[in-house]
Amino acid sequence: MKSILQNKTYLYLICFFLGVITSFSLPPYNFVFINFYTLPTLLYILINYTHKKIISFFVGWIFGFGYFISNLYWITNSLTFDVNFKLIIPFALILIPLFLGIFYGFVTFLSSFFYLKNKLSSILIFSIFFGGIEFLRGFIFGGFPWNLIVFSISNNLPSLQILSYIGTYSLNLLTITIFLLPIIFLYKNKSLLTVIIFCFGLFFVVINYLYGYFNINNFEKKKYDKLDTVIRVVSPNIPIERFLTNQIPEKNIDELFTLSDPNKSEKKIFIFPEGIISSIYFKDLKLFRNIFKKNFNVNHKVILGINSIKDNKIYNSLVVLNNEAELLYKYNKNKLVPFGEFLPFENFLKKIGLKKITYGYQSFSSDNKREILNIDKFKFIPLICYEIIYSGKINPNKKYYDFVLNISEDGWFGKSIGPAQHLSHSIFRSIEEGKNVIRSTNNGVSAFVNPKGQIIKQISEKGYFDVNKIKRVDKTYFAKHGNKIFFYFVLIYTTFIVILKIRENK
Repeated sequence: MKSILQNKTYLYLICFFLGVITSFSLPPYNFVFINFYTLPTLLYILINYTHKKIISFFVGWIFGFGYFISNLYWITNSLTFDVNFKLIIPFALILIPLFLGIFYGFVTFLSSFFYLKNKLSSILIFSIFFGGIEFLRGFIFGGFPWNLIVFSISNNLPSLQILSYIGTYSLNLLTITIFLLPIIFLYKNKSLLTVIIFCFGLFFVVINYLYGYFNINNFEKKKYDKLDTVIRVVSPNIPIERFLTNQIPEKNIDELFTLSDPNKSEKKIFIFPEGIISSIYFKDLKLFRNIFKKNFNVNHKVILGINSIKDNKIYNSLVVLNNEAELLYKYNKNKLVPFGEFLPFENFLKKIGLKKITYGYQSFSSDNKREILNIDKFKFIPLICYEIIYSGKINPNKKYYDFVLNISEDGWFGKSIGPAQHLSHSIFRSIEEGKNVIRSTNNGVSAFVNPKGQIIKQISEKGYFDVNKIKRVDKTYFAKHGNKIFFYFVLIYTTFIVILKIRENK
């Protein structure tokens, strides 16, 4: 293989295809075994080029390009709805993965400064840079922690229960390390310590799985709490193209409420998706009070996504209304999607005819407040669309709440793997926070996820489901301490690396 790697064309092609293949370990495929081959191979290549810094960077960059072009191709689907964007689809398809791949380029580039060898320390060095750069990817430039390596085990719930203690980024670091362990078999000289570490890695995997398995079993023995108020999650499944044309608001609202099948004798909270009424603003809802009164009564509350205006600023909002369309609570989205909801460098890009992808020309504004919504004795943390992907950042006030409420419009993903990837974040947040998660999506997967990440109910077609009983768990360690736990792991890894380096030098 070394002779093949001497040819740069073959080298970069191998790195590209390693990235593509690795992406199939992610949802919805979850071929997790792939990572035990691809990541050790990537490290093996890096060890052979650790003395050539520029090539080391390209090794990671091209791997990252292959990884992201394969698992984020669906981003370009959002550009197909407006003729003005169709010309830039090829550029977006290439440039976004190229940019994200730079993060992985820095992983291999920084690792190469430690002159990696066929030693145990190389695994830890590569892991800490990989996990650390993934952590940075979740924060810098607004953050985009989508498709971390750890999401490859998203359907292995017993292995995920440790999230309630250490969180996503720490488990990502540990997972990368475990995936890299098979490279030990490529080492010519295997020390006793190397064999012990390999066995310890296997031991950790087994113990973690067994802990999670019994944790879930104990949870399943808990009794359900019956809810006094039923929560109805509505999945309208309206084609997103309809929102980009002129609509008759009264007809659309009436159709939406009829789908929810309200029963006036029952106490209910109806949850509709993000931006489900896009042809009007919140201030216009009062004109349709008669439709609210016709469908709902005083025992009903309605939660839906709609655009709102304040001080000439437009917000993507979640509103809670009574049966007369009167506002009870409102939440304005904090984390906006670049190009989707706002146009970076707007003054310049507008001059060349660009605008945000979603309906309308003016960019949305972001808010900086996220208050817990108190509705019929339920306390909700409101999240709109991809706000649910941010580990450790959903409850800034650290106050008690019952549910995470996530409304979304997943029609921008098209018929792709995007909705499954989006859903996987709900599983991670539920375990981390120890909370039930309720998702209402249009053209995506609406779901009810319990605090152990189990999907109790879900629907991806037109319809609804009810949540009338839940199980609760105590506040998790991660919910109390957040992502600072990740830095404890960085300190532990650094200590081991120093010890191993000293031992190797001797």
